[in-house]
Amino acid sequence: MLKTEEKVFWFVVGSQHLYGPETLEQVADHAKEMVDTLNSEGSFPYPLEYKALVTTADEIKDVMKEVNYQDKVAGVVTWMHTFSPAKLWIPGTKLLQKPLLHLATQYHKEIPWDSIDMDFMNLNQSAHGDREYGFLNARLRLNNKIVVGHYQDSEVHTEISDWMLSAIGYIESQNIKVARFGDNMRNVGVTEGDKVEAAIQFGWTVDYYGIGDLVEEINKVTDKDIQETFDDCSELYDMEYRDNDQDFFEEQVKEQIRIEIGLRRFLERGGYTAFTTNFEDLHGMKQLPGMAVQRLNAEGYGFAGEGDWKTAALDRLMKVMANNVSTGFMEDYTYNMTKGNEYIVQSHMLEVDPTFAETKPRVVVNPLGIGDKEDPARLVFDGKAGEGLTVSMLDMGSHYRLMVNTFTAETPTEEAPKLPVARVIWKPNPDFKTGVKKWIQAGGGHHTVATLSLSLDVILDWAKLVDIETVVID
Repeated sequence: MLKTEEKVFWFVVGSQHLYGPETLEQVADHAKEMVDTLNSEGSFPYPLEYKALVTTADEIKDVMKEVNYQDKVAGVVTWMHTFSPAKLWIPGTKLLQKPLLHLATQYHKEIPWDSIDMDFMNLNQSAHGDREYGFLNARLRLNNKIVVGHYQDSEVHTEISDWMLSAIGYIESQNIKVARFGDNMRNVGVTEGDKVEAAIQFGWTVDYYGIGDLVEEINKVTDKDIQETFDDCSELYDMEYRDNDQDFFEEQVKEQIRIEIGLRRFLERGGYTAFTTNFEDLHGMKQLPGMAVQRLNAEGYGFAGEGDWKTAALDRLMKVMANNVSTGFMEDYTYNMTKGNEYIVQSHMLEVDPTFAETKPRVVVNPLGIGDKEDPARLVFDGKAGEGLTVSMLDMGSHYRLMVNTFTAETPTEEAPKLPVARVIWKPNPDFKTGVKKWIQAGGGHHTVATLSLSLDVILDWAKLVDIETVVID
């Protein structure tokens, strides 16, 4: 997968000087012990580091400024061990520009009724401190996450892990760069969008390039480069010649490899992490990119067809959060409306993401009825089964809207000998009729990013961080 910078999350515990230095030493010791336990038992996707015990407005402000400054820090987890007066947090919290999680927990799990006294009560005031701190965050209208429960609870670990993925998505969203080769498909509405607003709200950079810019890079690829990749592909995939002459078949496959290498070099040179193509703009190219796109998808590049830059950026974003596991660009194609077995077939002309592959991909060369170019090679496979969700990004004119529908995916059991593209099938929740109707009513697009890896909470937490209207069909 495309590399992202190593990230950590800082743990900050709040208190005050009212109870003396001995109490503060206990608070710090408890916090450090909790962080060690959370890391060892939580199986977090990113490490949690104890940063500081803060007791004054200046200490809080200094920590938050450092959180903003340190690129490796993706967010901050706060815990109110005792009672930290909320006014102390105002200057620092107003400065914070990264995700915040308020962990409403405590050091002890049970009340020790046989020994509890006022010293214990004064030291262990999380119930008191949570409400004071929570009021401040609500007053500041923060898009922070609140996780409640004992720090050794597995449900707490899951919630923190999901939030970490959302926070990484928020941070990495600022680094997403989309290269558009050609414009949007003509006369299509849902793929349009306000790029300036996307840059402001999500941090996305979207740049246009004429197809000739890409062709120039593709033409630089040598036969030696192509052969090395072809040999790798021969090991990774089954070469399915069908009715094609072997020389013709391999020539078409090698043309896709030439496109793949040229695309990768172009994207790497410009620092792009996602891209779009358009079958209506292929001047100078022999084929529409098919297998080339799929192999770049497998590396973690975001993609969408027909110039749909919003979905390409969303694809890259969700791939980062999912570590590129079972996540990618998808398109609603056709329905099965047999009563009691309704589902949607997901596919595309060529570019179905191989991270969904349940079966070993086969390389197939077949004519393509659009684009008026040579027969392109593509990877063909059947999709995985599992519980998942699909996400669509829409520009509603006055604002962006995020659409989410959960689904159950099934690996196809019937053969499709004449279908020369990969296929994924799923049944939308809560049922076929309701799911499809609600999706259409809210304007959900035919291009989406689907995932069998991320939970709904990860998407919702990210949506909250970027302050986007969200419609969920569950």
